[in-house]
Amino acid sequence: MQLSLTVRGPGADVVSYLIAKNPNNPYERDEKGFKVRLVYPIFTKEEVQFVIYVKPDPIDLVRNSADLYDITHYINDREFAVSSLFITTIRKALGTALNGKPDEEYLKWVDHPFDMELSFGPVATDLHDQEIADLFEPIGYKVKVERGVSTIQEISSARFVTLSGSQSVQSALKHVSILIPVIDNYKHYFLDEREIEKLDRYGEGWLENHPLKQFIVKRALRFNALISQSKYYEKKQHIPNQDHSLKVRLNDLRYEYILNHIKTLPYKETIVDLGAGEGRLSAQLGFVEGVKEILSIEPSNKSRLQAIDRFEQVIAKEGYVQPQSLPGSLFYFDNRLQNKDIIILCEVIEHIHEDRLPKIFDTILNDYRPKTLIVTTPNQEYNVLYVMDEEMRHDDHRFEWTRVEFAQNVEAWTRDYPYHVNIQGIGEEHKTYGHPTQMAIFRREEE
Repeated sequence: MQLSLTVRGPGADVVSYLIAKNPNNPYERDEKGFKVRLVYPIFTKEEVQFVIYVKPDPIDLVRNSADLYDITHYINDREFAVSSLFITTIRKALGTALNGKPDEEYLKWVDHPFDMELSFGPVATDLHDQEIADLFEPIGYKVKVERGVSTIQEISSARFVTLSGSQSVQSALKHVSILIPVIDNYKHYFLDEREIEKLDRYGEGWLENHPLKQFIVKRALRFNALISQSKYYEKKQHIPNQDHSLKVRLNDLRYEYILNHIKTLPYKETIVDLGAGEGRLSAQLGFVEGVKEILSIEPSNKSRLQAIDRFEQVIAKEGYVQPQSLPGSLFYFDNRLQNKDIIILCEVIEHIHEDRLPKIFDTILNDYRPKTLIVTTPNQEYNVLYVMDEEMRHDDHRFEWTRVEFAQNVEAWTRDYPYHVNIQGIGEEHKTYGHPTQMAIFRREEE
């Protein structure tokens, strides 16, 4: 993962003093599981380019983590992408420039606008290319977004971003220091009040008037308790929730609807709970009469351990069928899931990038071939009734669909397969906005 900055024009060589790095002495430091290097591929009086790049050690990154035995760390590409972790790692190396504190004789250059080009990547993001451009164009950049080439598929999802324009070195580094984590939207460290101070300091002079200010603040700070403390936060008026207890009880209502429907099905001996998390639904499935096997599938080892503890607390109860907690992922074919009576995806799909869902549902409907598939997801239209500052109900949601969008996607997924689908709502219905949760029940038709 790397970032490069090229400046052109008279005085370009002053950049080495602004970032306090001698071009004759390559910079190399170790930073908590990373090796940080800064070099100058180009250095003349009128053109200077420096590149700062970070090489991670993925094993060292998790050596002292509670998740040490979770294999997902070894297949997680986040540590190899430009991200919040990358920015944290390079801030120390570029601290002189970010804070605008070179030697006194060069202070006059801190605000000097250079003709520059700044590039960074690869970056993993849930944003579209135009949404990335919308972050940088209002502050004076031309934006070019390119995708890499993957060994598995022709075009990779990783993005490489190039910005060009007239900016001071300090301003450019402030911009990317805030906006790269906003693009990535995945925080690798604990967020506290220090993040507010960083946002307020590095956002000064440009974030106040940015048209996406609220979006940037929310993705940078993530949590309401932090967001509301930023000087850039603007409180909006919200329609109060007509029944606040509904928001608290909605998860219980989902389980109740799912369980009640399963009880009516003629075939329910074998059930798969895909993306089972800590096993709350799986545990309740063990009490349904007629159920003989429950596979509780979850990729996170930490969540699986919590699920196993939950199952063991009720195993002694009469008639209880203990779920099997198994590692697994929606992204990989698993022959253990084939030909089961029921597969459940309860509040799972909204945590996945939309462009990956068609392949996932092709695997489920064509390869796994359950007799019944149950899918629940939030109804985006209902959010207006909640007192919430976030755009979506959970900071890990990649999307939230309206009722029309959900119906359109369900139709597309089933177009080539022998499934009849019934869509219904869960929770208190509003005459305009519908139910808070949408549920689709896919029933395999006799061939």
